[in-house]
Amino acid sequence: MRCSTSRCPHTLVALERQVFDFLGYQWAPILANFFHIIIVILGLFGTIQYRPRYIVVYTVWMALWVAWNVFIICYYLDVGDLTKDSDLLTFNISAHHSWWSEHGPGCVRREMTQPGVGTVDSQSYISVMGCLMEYQYIEVLHSGTQILIALLGFVYACYVFSTITEEEDSFDFVGGFDPFPLYHVNEKPSHLLLKPMYL
Repeated sequence: MRCSTSRCPHTLVALERQVFDFLGYQWAPILANFFHIIIVILGLFGTIQYRPRYIVVYTVWMALWVAWNVFIICYYLDVGDLTKDSDLLTFNISAHHSWWSEHGPGCVRREMTQPGVGTVDSQSYISVMGCLMEYQYIEVLHSGTQILIALLGFVYACYVFSTITEEEDSFDFVGGFDPFPLYHVNEKPSHLLLKPMYL
């Protein structure tokens, strides 16, 4: 199977993002990434099989994907009424946050068990220290990378769509609409041609 220049990295980056969203139990990004991966595969199929409708679906999705990632950037940078401390990305089902908030590069988690409870599951997290980069900036970098790749995919999909539709418009059947076809058919039936008779 041949991978196009924009879609293979796009799928790999989306899969990577899906893994970390699963680790953080963030359900809205998990669903968005799931649909994104399906539509990227659909766009790849449309490119290989010359299906313009699939490429149009991919192109429209890329515009929506850019908008989604701009929302994620605004969410993690606390733009407007959005705040990264809300449970919006988990559909208010749980209090989980980004996986990177506790497991970022260089982060050291300090946990302490609650007094009086001796089970392993009852650990409460106290603080995260020593992070080389705050988790919200890692999420912003992920979304920025997604936007960049989505824009490249959008441009490539527009190019492929125009190439495919150009080929469909210039296609000519043998003896079709061309006023001067390369293959000329004798229009007179052979029994009407006059031939001299010799006795």
